[in-house]
Amino acid sequence: MLKIEHLTKVYGDKKAVDDLSLHIRPGEIYGFIGHNGAGKTTTIKSCCGILQYDSGEVFVDGVSMKENPIACKAKIAYIPDNPDLYEFMTGIQFLNFVADIFGVSAGERQERIRKYADEFELTADLAQPVSAYSHGMKQKLAIISALIHEPKLIIMDEPFVGLDPKASHILKGIMRDICDRGGAIFFSTHVLEVAEKLCDKVAIIKGGKLIKSGTMEEVKGDTSLENVFLELEDDNA
Repeated sequence: MLKIEHLTKVYGDKKAVDDLSLHIRPGEIYGFIGHNGAGKTTTIKSCCGILQYDSGEVFVDGVSMKENPIACKAKIAYIPDNPDLYEFMTGIQFLNFVADIFGVSAGERQERIRKYADEFELTADLAQPVSAYSHGMKQKLAIISALIHEPKLIIMDEPFVGLDPKASHILKGIMRDICDRGGAIFFSTHVLEVAEKLCDKVAIIKGGKLIKSGTMEEVKGDTSLENVFLELEDDNA
């Protein structure tokens, strides 16, 4: 679903991402772990077509992001760690705006908006301007907007930041359901306990380089993901 091949992104004389290759297959929740500045967000934005990369290639469902970015973006949804929404719109106006962009029919959008807004307990607030929303409410709105067109691939940067425990639980369930239906999810997180319980596979990055990846069992073995992460950080210091 998402294939990253020898991805490299350079800022000045620093390689933010250095020859990174990963393959996220249909049905997988794939966690992306690393300290601040490791290259996670640069990788994610490159995969979404937000950043131009210097070398390598990104394929979404077999389509090249370089050669056909519009076709790739039609298949994905991106949820940043700090959603930058149109605050002059109401919540429902923003959701309809996103649905218009992706060509979602009136019937389908109404059904999906109703379903997810009810799940995230945001229905009563959709008539309010986004400027009146708390950070958590904005995060919920961004998540709902990402689900409207039923993307094959969802890419998320720290998706649980700002969510209350109930909303986090709902999101985890939605993530698993999407993958059970043949979709794929690639997301970064600092919450290693969540990654360990939720992810099918995980990759650890440091200084732009991949230092370990595989199934959760292959990566953590008989210990915890936190212990593996800390040991790899020390070994590669």
